[in-house]
Amino acid sequence: MKISYKKLWILLIEKDISQATLRKELNIATGTMTKLRRNEEVALSILLRICEYLDCNIGDICDAVKENNI
Repeated sequence: MKISYKKLWILLIEKDISQATLRKELNIATGTMTKLRRNEEVALSILLRICEYLDCNIGDICDAVKENNI
């Protein structure tokens, strides 16, 4: 399984919030933003801060997706 933050990017677009604004408002490190863009694991505390800021549940910003091992 791997993580996908596709829902986060869609939610930001719907709420008209840029990635840069999210990073600045929540004081998220640039390395962590890179991990989010690459669908890599980030700390749960970061995800919870994002959820609080966007007033949503964790399932609204990420999904666990099955990897295709071909």
